[in-house]
Amino acid sequence: MASRRGAWGIEIGQAALKAIRLEYNENTEQVVATAFDYVPHPKILSQPDAIPEELIAQSIEKFLSRNKLNNDIIGISVPGQAALTRFVQLPPVDASKIKDIVQFEARQQIPFDLDEVIWDYQTFGTPDEETGYMLDAEVGLFAMKRDLIEQHHHPFTEVKVELDLIQTVPLALFNFLTFDQLGLKSEDQVGGGGEYILLLDMGVDNTTLIVSNGQKIWTRNVGIGGNHFTRALTKEMKLTFAKAEHLKCNATRSPDPRAVFQALRPVFNNFVAEIQRSIGFFSSVNRDAQISRVVGVGNGFRMAGLQKFLQQNLQYEVERLDSFNELVGDKVITEPLFTENILTFAVPYGISLQMLNQCRIKTNLLPPEILTSRKIRQKKPWALVTAATILAGVTFSTLAYSMVNQSVSEEKFGKFENAANDLQSSISLKKTEYNKLVEDNKKIAAKANSFTSFVENRELWLDVYKAIDECLPRDNPDEIDDLEIYDRKQIRLTSVKADKQSASQLTNWYNDITTKPENAAAAKSLSDLDRDNPPSANGYLFTLEGISYHYDDNDLLKGQGEGYVKHTLLHNLQEWTIPQPGGFSFPVGKQGICYAVLAASNMKAIEWDEDQNEYDPLELLGTPDVKLETPKETPEAGANTEEDDRESRREKSRSRRNTRGTRRPLPGATPETEVEEKQTILETTFKIQFVWVPTPNEFRKDDPS
Repeated sequence: MASRRGAWGIEIGQAALKAIRLEYNENTEQVVATAFDYVPHPKILSQPDAIPEELIAQSIEKFLSRNKLNNDIIGISVPGQAALTRFVQLPPVDASKIKDIVQFEARQQIPFDLDEVIWDYQTFGTPDEETGYMLDAEVGLFAMKRDLIEQHHHPFTEVKVELDLIQTVPLALFNFLTFDQLGLKSEDQVGGGGEYILLLDMGVDNTTLIVSNGQKIWTRNVGIGGNHFTRALTKEMKLTFAKAEHLKCNATRSPDPRAVFQALRPVFNNFVAEIQRSIGFFSSVNRDAQISRVVGVGNGFRMAGLQKFLQQNLQYEVERLDSFNELVGDKVITEPLFTENILTFAVPYGISLQMLNQCRIKTNLLPPEILTSRKIRQKKPWALVTAATILAGVTFSTLAYSMVNQSVSEEKFGKFENAANDLQSSISLKKTEYNKLVEDNKKIAAKANSFTSFVENRELWLDVYKAIDECLPRDNPDEIDDLEIYDRKQIRLTSVKADKQSASQLTNWYNDITTKPENAAAAKSLSDLDRDNPPSANGYLFTLEGISYHYDDNDLLKGQGEGYVKHTLLHNLQEWTIPQPGGFSFPVGKQGICYAVLAASNMKAIEWDEDQNEYDPLELLGTPDVKLETPKETPEAGANTEEDDRESRREKSRSRRNTRGTRRPLPGATPETEVEEKQTILETTFKIQFVWVPTPNEFRKDDPS
């Protein structure tokens, strides 16, 4: 039996209100158009003297006066340029875990507090039947500020019309494209290839562009619409806006068509250039996709010469919509007003299809609190009936018990009642004791958890300290003993600190670095990727303090002081990954290290005793607090004692220094300073800070973008 509840899809454009009512006939499995309306605004909403709120209210009032909504479901569209659209390519993942991953991606991709926006997501792709994994999944995130949603919702609230769907124009067009042009239903499985269609919806002030094959969608907003052609005529031919609009739509019947098209040519060229740029970008990210044709909708496509101009310059077949392939209902589709304005009904058509569950898109930007309050209101009558039934049952039960109670002897059952009361008191006491023990146990458990909480994510801590170590420059272990202290690449870290910070605290730190004059040098050391994107997640602020003695006469920019620290340790901390022997790479930025800056540095000359770099590991431990008595062993003949080995190492060090020749002098050093046992070298102390946002392996990306 055919469903009698219809779905109204409504689009309030700059020039008119367009609406269409559809029903789904289950017997014929067809979508039937049963009613439509086209209500032009008295003025275009974007005109300087227009008041959009009043014009929209007038159009809605006229629409309601001519159409009875009854029990129909109603959906509206919102402009694509007012919404945020992001597409995220997911790795192979279990379909049941996509929701958790999307929550994480939403916090990363949406540049607003999630409480300030209404957002939803749509998965493009199908899970593998055997494994349940999404092998080539793409998730679309769609968000819009709450105040903009309220702005589009308010005119309907004022006239007490309840909405069931708020959808963006690009997704409504995707519904229309897949159902009507590609012939795909909601239950159809879509392959990875197939025909790609470029759909252009030219409105008054802009054009919505989408490319899709039914499985994937790519969308862009082009800031050229029908009014740009009208304004070109008013400027070049000195016409009023109304006359220019009429001339634009009837250019072929004008006294001088050549002059009209000559005035429109710059806008034509700009429009084609934007379309070609969009096609080029789409082809660069979807190399296997081949666009087969272009479909044009929107009243802007009624302009004479546009279809032919696009076909000549884009080298694609360009079709201007003149009928809907999958829509039946002679009452509507043969109506002259409908056929004259059929180009404007693609968006309302797509919205109605979604409400009838005839397409794959399920997203809805209607605030969830509205849906919740509506469900509660719908269930109130049933709740009242249930409460009345329960009350009646309790009343009858009470009457029955009171009648039975009159037949009970107090003398006969009094002692049993007292015993029951005593038992109840005992139970209450035991319950109190039990609850106290439960609370004590919770405190003990909380204390135990505080001792073991560090175990969580401990592998991530090992990774970040390993990353710091891997970022340090290194010498060849076989050559380090033969190098002077200033020839060694090594950087010594004297302190590593990590402070847990909230997102707001990290943002304050970032603002101090980038805005305060005293931190100008530190701000310059930020990487290009981090300079324009402040922190937006909780994390840890690491502070590294260290010393470098490296000095290279041949490279004064990168071979000494803060320049050496910047081009070694700091540079590595700003990389996404750093190469490892054997063709491998170690994650740095990939595991959450970001915003690395050289916060401070200082270079000074110091006296250096080369013996202080020749040390015995046992000497660093100091004198033990407790001496253990060990049996004295008599060294074999010719064997060296530990003291002999230690003295031998010192002697070899002195020998190497004597055979190296003259030391490299520090700039400004005198010959007298070179003959001393101690030499003057440059010591660079520094402080590096960076942010670490712990990122588990499953959320790490291969590309920082």
